[in-house]
Amino acid sequence: MARLHLFDLDGTLLYGTSAPVEISRQLGLERETVELDRAVSAGEFDPPEYARRVHTLWARLTEAHVATAFEGAPWLSRIQDVWAEIRERGDYCAVVSLSPSFFVERLTGWGAHAAHGSRFPAVPFTEPVDPTGVLSAAAKVMIADRLCRQFGVTRADCVAYGDSTSDTDLFAAVPVSVAVNADHRLTGLATHTYEGKDLWDAYELVRDAR
Repeated sequence: MARLHLFDLDGTLLYGTSAPVEISRQLGLERETVELDRAVSAGEFDPPEYARRVHTLWARLTEAHVATAFEGAPWLSRIQDVWAEIRERGDYCAVVSLSPSFFVERLTGWGAHAAHGSRFPAVPFTEPVDPTGVLSAAAKVMIADRLCRQFGVTRADCVAYGDSTSDTDLFAAVPVSVAVNADHRLTGLATHTYEGKDLWDAYELVRDAR
C-alpha cells in the first residue's frame, strides 16, 4: 500500500522561520512579521486576522519579491532528494501550510505531488484576502483527507511532519509523525522527533514505519 507524506512548511521545511517572514524581509518588514508570528502562535488572534494583517503589510509586494524570498530562504537540505525517493517508492508527498498559497505552491516544482496554502489573491494585490480561504489546524486534516481520496490511501497510510500547534490536529489524526525542530507542545504528540537541518535524516526515521 502506498503512503502519503504530509509536510508542514514554516519551521519545518523552513529552518527557524516562516514564509511570511522571508517574504517580509524583502520589503524591510521582517520585525513586524516576526511579531505577528509570535502573536498568532500565542493565540492573540486567529489565522484569518493574521492573513489580513500581512496582506496589509505587503501592499508593495511584487512577484520578484516572492521569487527572491523563495530562492533565498533557509530551507532544510535534501528536500528534493527526499521527495524524489518518495516518488521512486510509489508513495506520495504533499505540503500543507497556513502560509500563502502563492509561496507554498512553488514547491510542486521541487517534486511535491501537491501543495496547499492559505488562499491569497494574486501578487501584486488588487483584491483583499478572503478569510474563508485561510487555513487552520483543523483545515490541515480536511485537506489531508481530500488528498487521501485523491491518491487512493487512508489516514492509516499517512506520515505527518511538523513543528508547532498548527500541526497538532494532523498529528492526532495519523499514526506516524515526526516533530521537526518542534516546540514542546508538539513533541509529546509525535511518534518520532528530529532536530537538525537535513530533511533526509528526519525522513529516514519513518522511511519504513507503519
